[in-house]
Amino acid sequence: MADLLGPTDVRTLAESLGASPTKRWGQNFVVDAGTVRRIVRIAGVQGGGAQPPDAVVEVGPGLGSLTLALLEAGAAVTAIEIDPRLAAALPQTVAARAPGDAARLTVLQADALTVTSLDPPPTLLVANLPYNVSVPVILHFLETFPSLQRVLVMVQAEVADRLAAPPGSRTYGIPSAKAAWYCSVRVAGDVGRAVFWPVPRVDSRLVLMERRDPPATEVPRSRVFEVVDAAFAQRRKALRGALATVAGSPAAAEAALRAAGFDPLTRGEQLRIEDFAAIAAHLPR
Repeated sequence: MADLLGPTDVRTLAESLGASPTKRWGQNFVVDAGTVRRIVRIAGVQGGGAQPPDAVVEVGPGLGSLTLALLEAGAAVTAIEIDPRLAAALPQTVAARAPGDAARLTVLQADALTVTSLDPPPTLLVANLPYNVSVPVILHFLETFPSLQRVLVMVQAEVADRLAAPPGSRTYGIPSAKAAWYCSVRVAGDVGRAVFWPVPRVDSRLVLMERRDPPATEVPRSRVFEVVDAAFAQRRKALRGALATVAGSPAAAEAALRAAGFDPLTRGEQLRIEDFAAIAAHLPR
């Protein structure tokens, strides 16, 4: 068993590095070993035995609370950390607290949104994501790394609800529709505020995303996402008006909607990602 970080360990380690959590990078460090082991369990991380270890990418490892739990489960972990002090310290922390696992850790000091290649290609994304960049990071990795089969992230509760929202619900919107292009999505549990340092002012939830085939369409994903963006730019607007810009005119939008089998007065929040793909296929190109 790895020597996971507790509340005193996290504060002591941060102090030794002169690394106070910063709002700039949305840092809230996990201080509870039970929480990180729970995340690893729900993510289904495996390693060792006859099978090669799961290739896990972790975004924003911070001081290493979740990293140590992922390594404890036998995973090969690529940790992407934007804070240079934390990126430099993480291998030392793992070497001190889990020396037998240190060879399975790779640390990359970078902005996760700029990462376009990883070796080995990751099969899982497991992370405690900063609230301010969580959706862009998730969508970037799902688009960039087709090798990803599962995503388990801890995010702000409101973001979790938006990602997992079904069509017709109050929270359904752009994140919901775009995430559904890649994955089936569900909320996998709540996380109390007390497991973080500093204690955040918002609640957190776990979101589990499992890769599925995208909608069957000859239209590029980028074009479908243009339709999604336009549909939700003004939520109260019927699609005939909302899609006028991407269609070229309200009349062209209406023609595409009717050809796809939808009433022009339909609103975006009523449609599945498959429906947006069908509409995109009938829009002028």
